[in-house]
Amino acid sequence: MSSPKVLLLDIETSPITGYTWKTWQDNVLKILEPSKILSVSWKWLNEDETFCKALPDYRGYKKNVIDDEKLVKEAWKLLDDADIVIGHHVAKFDIPKLNARFVYHGLAAPSKYQIVDTKRVASRYFKFDSNSLNNLGQYLGCGVKIENGGFDLWVRCIAGDKDAWEVMKAYNTQDVVLLEKVYLKLRPYIENHPNVSLITGMTSTGCPTCQSVNVQKRGFAYTRTSRKQRYQCNDCHAWSSGPLERVKNSNILFSEET
Repeated sequence: MSSPKVLLLDIETSPITGYTWKTWQDNVLKILEPSKILSVSWKWLNEDETFCKALPDYRGYKKNVIDDEKLVKEAWKLLDDADIVIGHHVAKFDIPKLNARFVYHGLAAPSKYQIVDTKRVASRYFKFDSNSLNNLGQYLGCGVKIENGGFDLWVRCIAGDKDAWEVMKAYNTQDVVLLEKVYLKLRPYIENHPNVSLITGMTSTGCPTCQSVNVQKRGFAYTRTSRKQRYQCNDCHAWSSGPLERVKNSNILFSEET
């Protein structure tokens, strides 16, 4: 049985360099250098290894120079290969930022993929005290982000500090490790989760959320004139339902599939 390619993704970016009149929350008068990609960490769901690439990992890297072309092209290949992309704030930050760098470097759009944004999920289905990845990790018992020392780490990385780059990569990698754990905790609540069975062409009554065949019937969901068989996955615990059955001229139910 084939499986969809589900990518867990997180990026770290450089700050915008520019002129301002003030030191806090003021308009940038002129941008000297735009924000670029410093590192990308990723993991394929249900696989063991977590990967991270940063600017110094590529030939031609120079201190105080932010040339992200090779890193951006590698990120493009990841998205082009993915069926589903999972990230925290990925719909508002990671994907748009990567798209901006893709088009800057002359890359066409990667192939289409579906997105699961765990920050959106947390906001839509829950009332947590905070929807940050770090706080969700702590609240759900999944772990915490790595302390990075704040903005000074970014300054040191751009200056070419090897130790700082190692911390940056460890920080980026832990975000993806934590992301996966948080996602798996939240997954059963996601009503509009991408249907992995459709992606892979699986036609059995397996779980549409995780593709497990360890699914159990759990009664019916009803409206005034119809019902659906309910199922719950015994592995990921997500709920799903069968085809709609309507009442026609009597109390006999018939399926819309017929």
